[in-house]
Amino acid sequence: MIDVELRHLATMVAIVEEGTFGRAGTRLGYTQSTISQQIAALEKSVGGPVFERPGGPRPVRITPLGAVVLDQGRELLAKAGALSDAVERFKAGDGRIDIGTFQSVSNVILPSVVRRLRDEHPGCEIRLYEVPVDPQIGDLDLLFYDRPVDGDVERVKLVDDPYLLVARPGDLPDGPVPLKRLDGSPMVGCHATCDEVWMGQALADAGARPRIVFRSPGNEAILSMVRAGLGWAVLPWLALHGSDVRSDDRLTIHELRPTPSRGIYLHWRATSSPSPLAVRAMELAAEVAAKVSADLTMQPQPDTPDHR
Repeated sequence: MIDVELRHLATMVAIVEEGTFGRAGTRLGYTQSTISQQIAALEKSVGGPVFERPGGPRPVRITPLGAVVLDQGRELLAKAGALSDAVERFKAGDGRIDIGTFQSVSNVILPSVVRRLRDEHPGCEIRLYEVPVDPQIGDLDLLFYDRPVDGDVERVKLVDDPYLLVARPGDLPDGPVPLKRLDGSPMVGCHATCDEVWMGQALADAGARPRIVFRSPGNEAILSMVRAGLGWAVLPWLALHGSDVRSDDRLTIHELRPTPSRGIYLHWRATSSPSPLAVRAMELAAEVAAKVSADLTMQPQPDTPDHR
């Protein structure tokens, strides 16, 4: 493999475009002897002369070998320039970021993160992917999920997201509802794989087995069925926050006692350093999550006794 330095190729291009070693030196800020040394080093690398040197002020002429070197050299310099530009853009945060997400995060947290990233780095490319059940980090830069994922990853918990009971006005007295009250009640739920986190443990511990009458992965479909009177639903606060349920007079929200909850986690690969763009996305996600948590703690708490 020929060992050619890019600076020698750049010098060759300058000589071709300027016509003489002297004018090329002026353009590059080198002495003429430095120009000659660099071309000598280039010719040693490629094994032959790249210029015919007539001497004096007359223009130099490129040799057939030099024409080959010049043609390939221009391509190498262009690729090196593109590489340098890409690296600078990467360092500035204008690269690409791939983010795995799911419904609640996509509705509540990510819109603010994406908007601010694009405002700060208009040249960045953001790709979002809806993750399956039990996802892996794979080639993603960041992964949001409602529990820790397996693999060689680092993570941070962004939000503790409590589950709440959604019913119609008049279905239940005001105030918190014990989980035991859901035993045998008609319920509208997510797909079984979504429900396992809270139904499989929290309800079982409370001795409650609700009767699932409809399942859907979409929160809006679930809420529509609650409005229609098909059954109640247990949904995380983040999902309800994104749907603006508190302003809907066709629905009421009740705390559950004890309160099931899930964590919202942000993951990234432990085996590689996050890009500047990913680091900024992580900072923004933490800021947005802190505001969401503040909204949660500011919600008015029921002051009536538990419904039993």
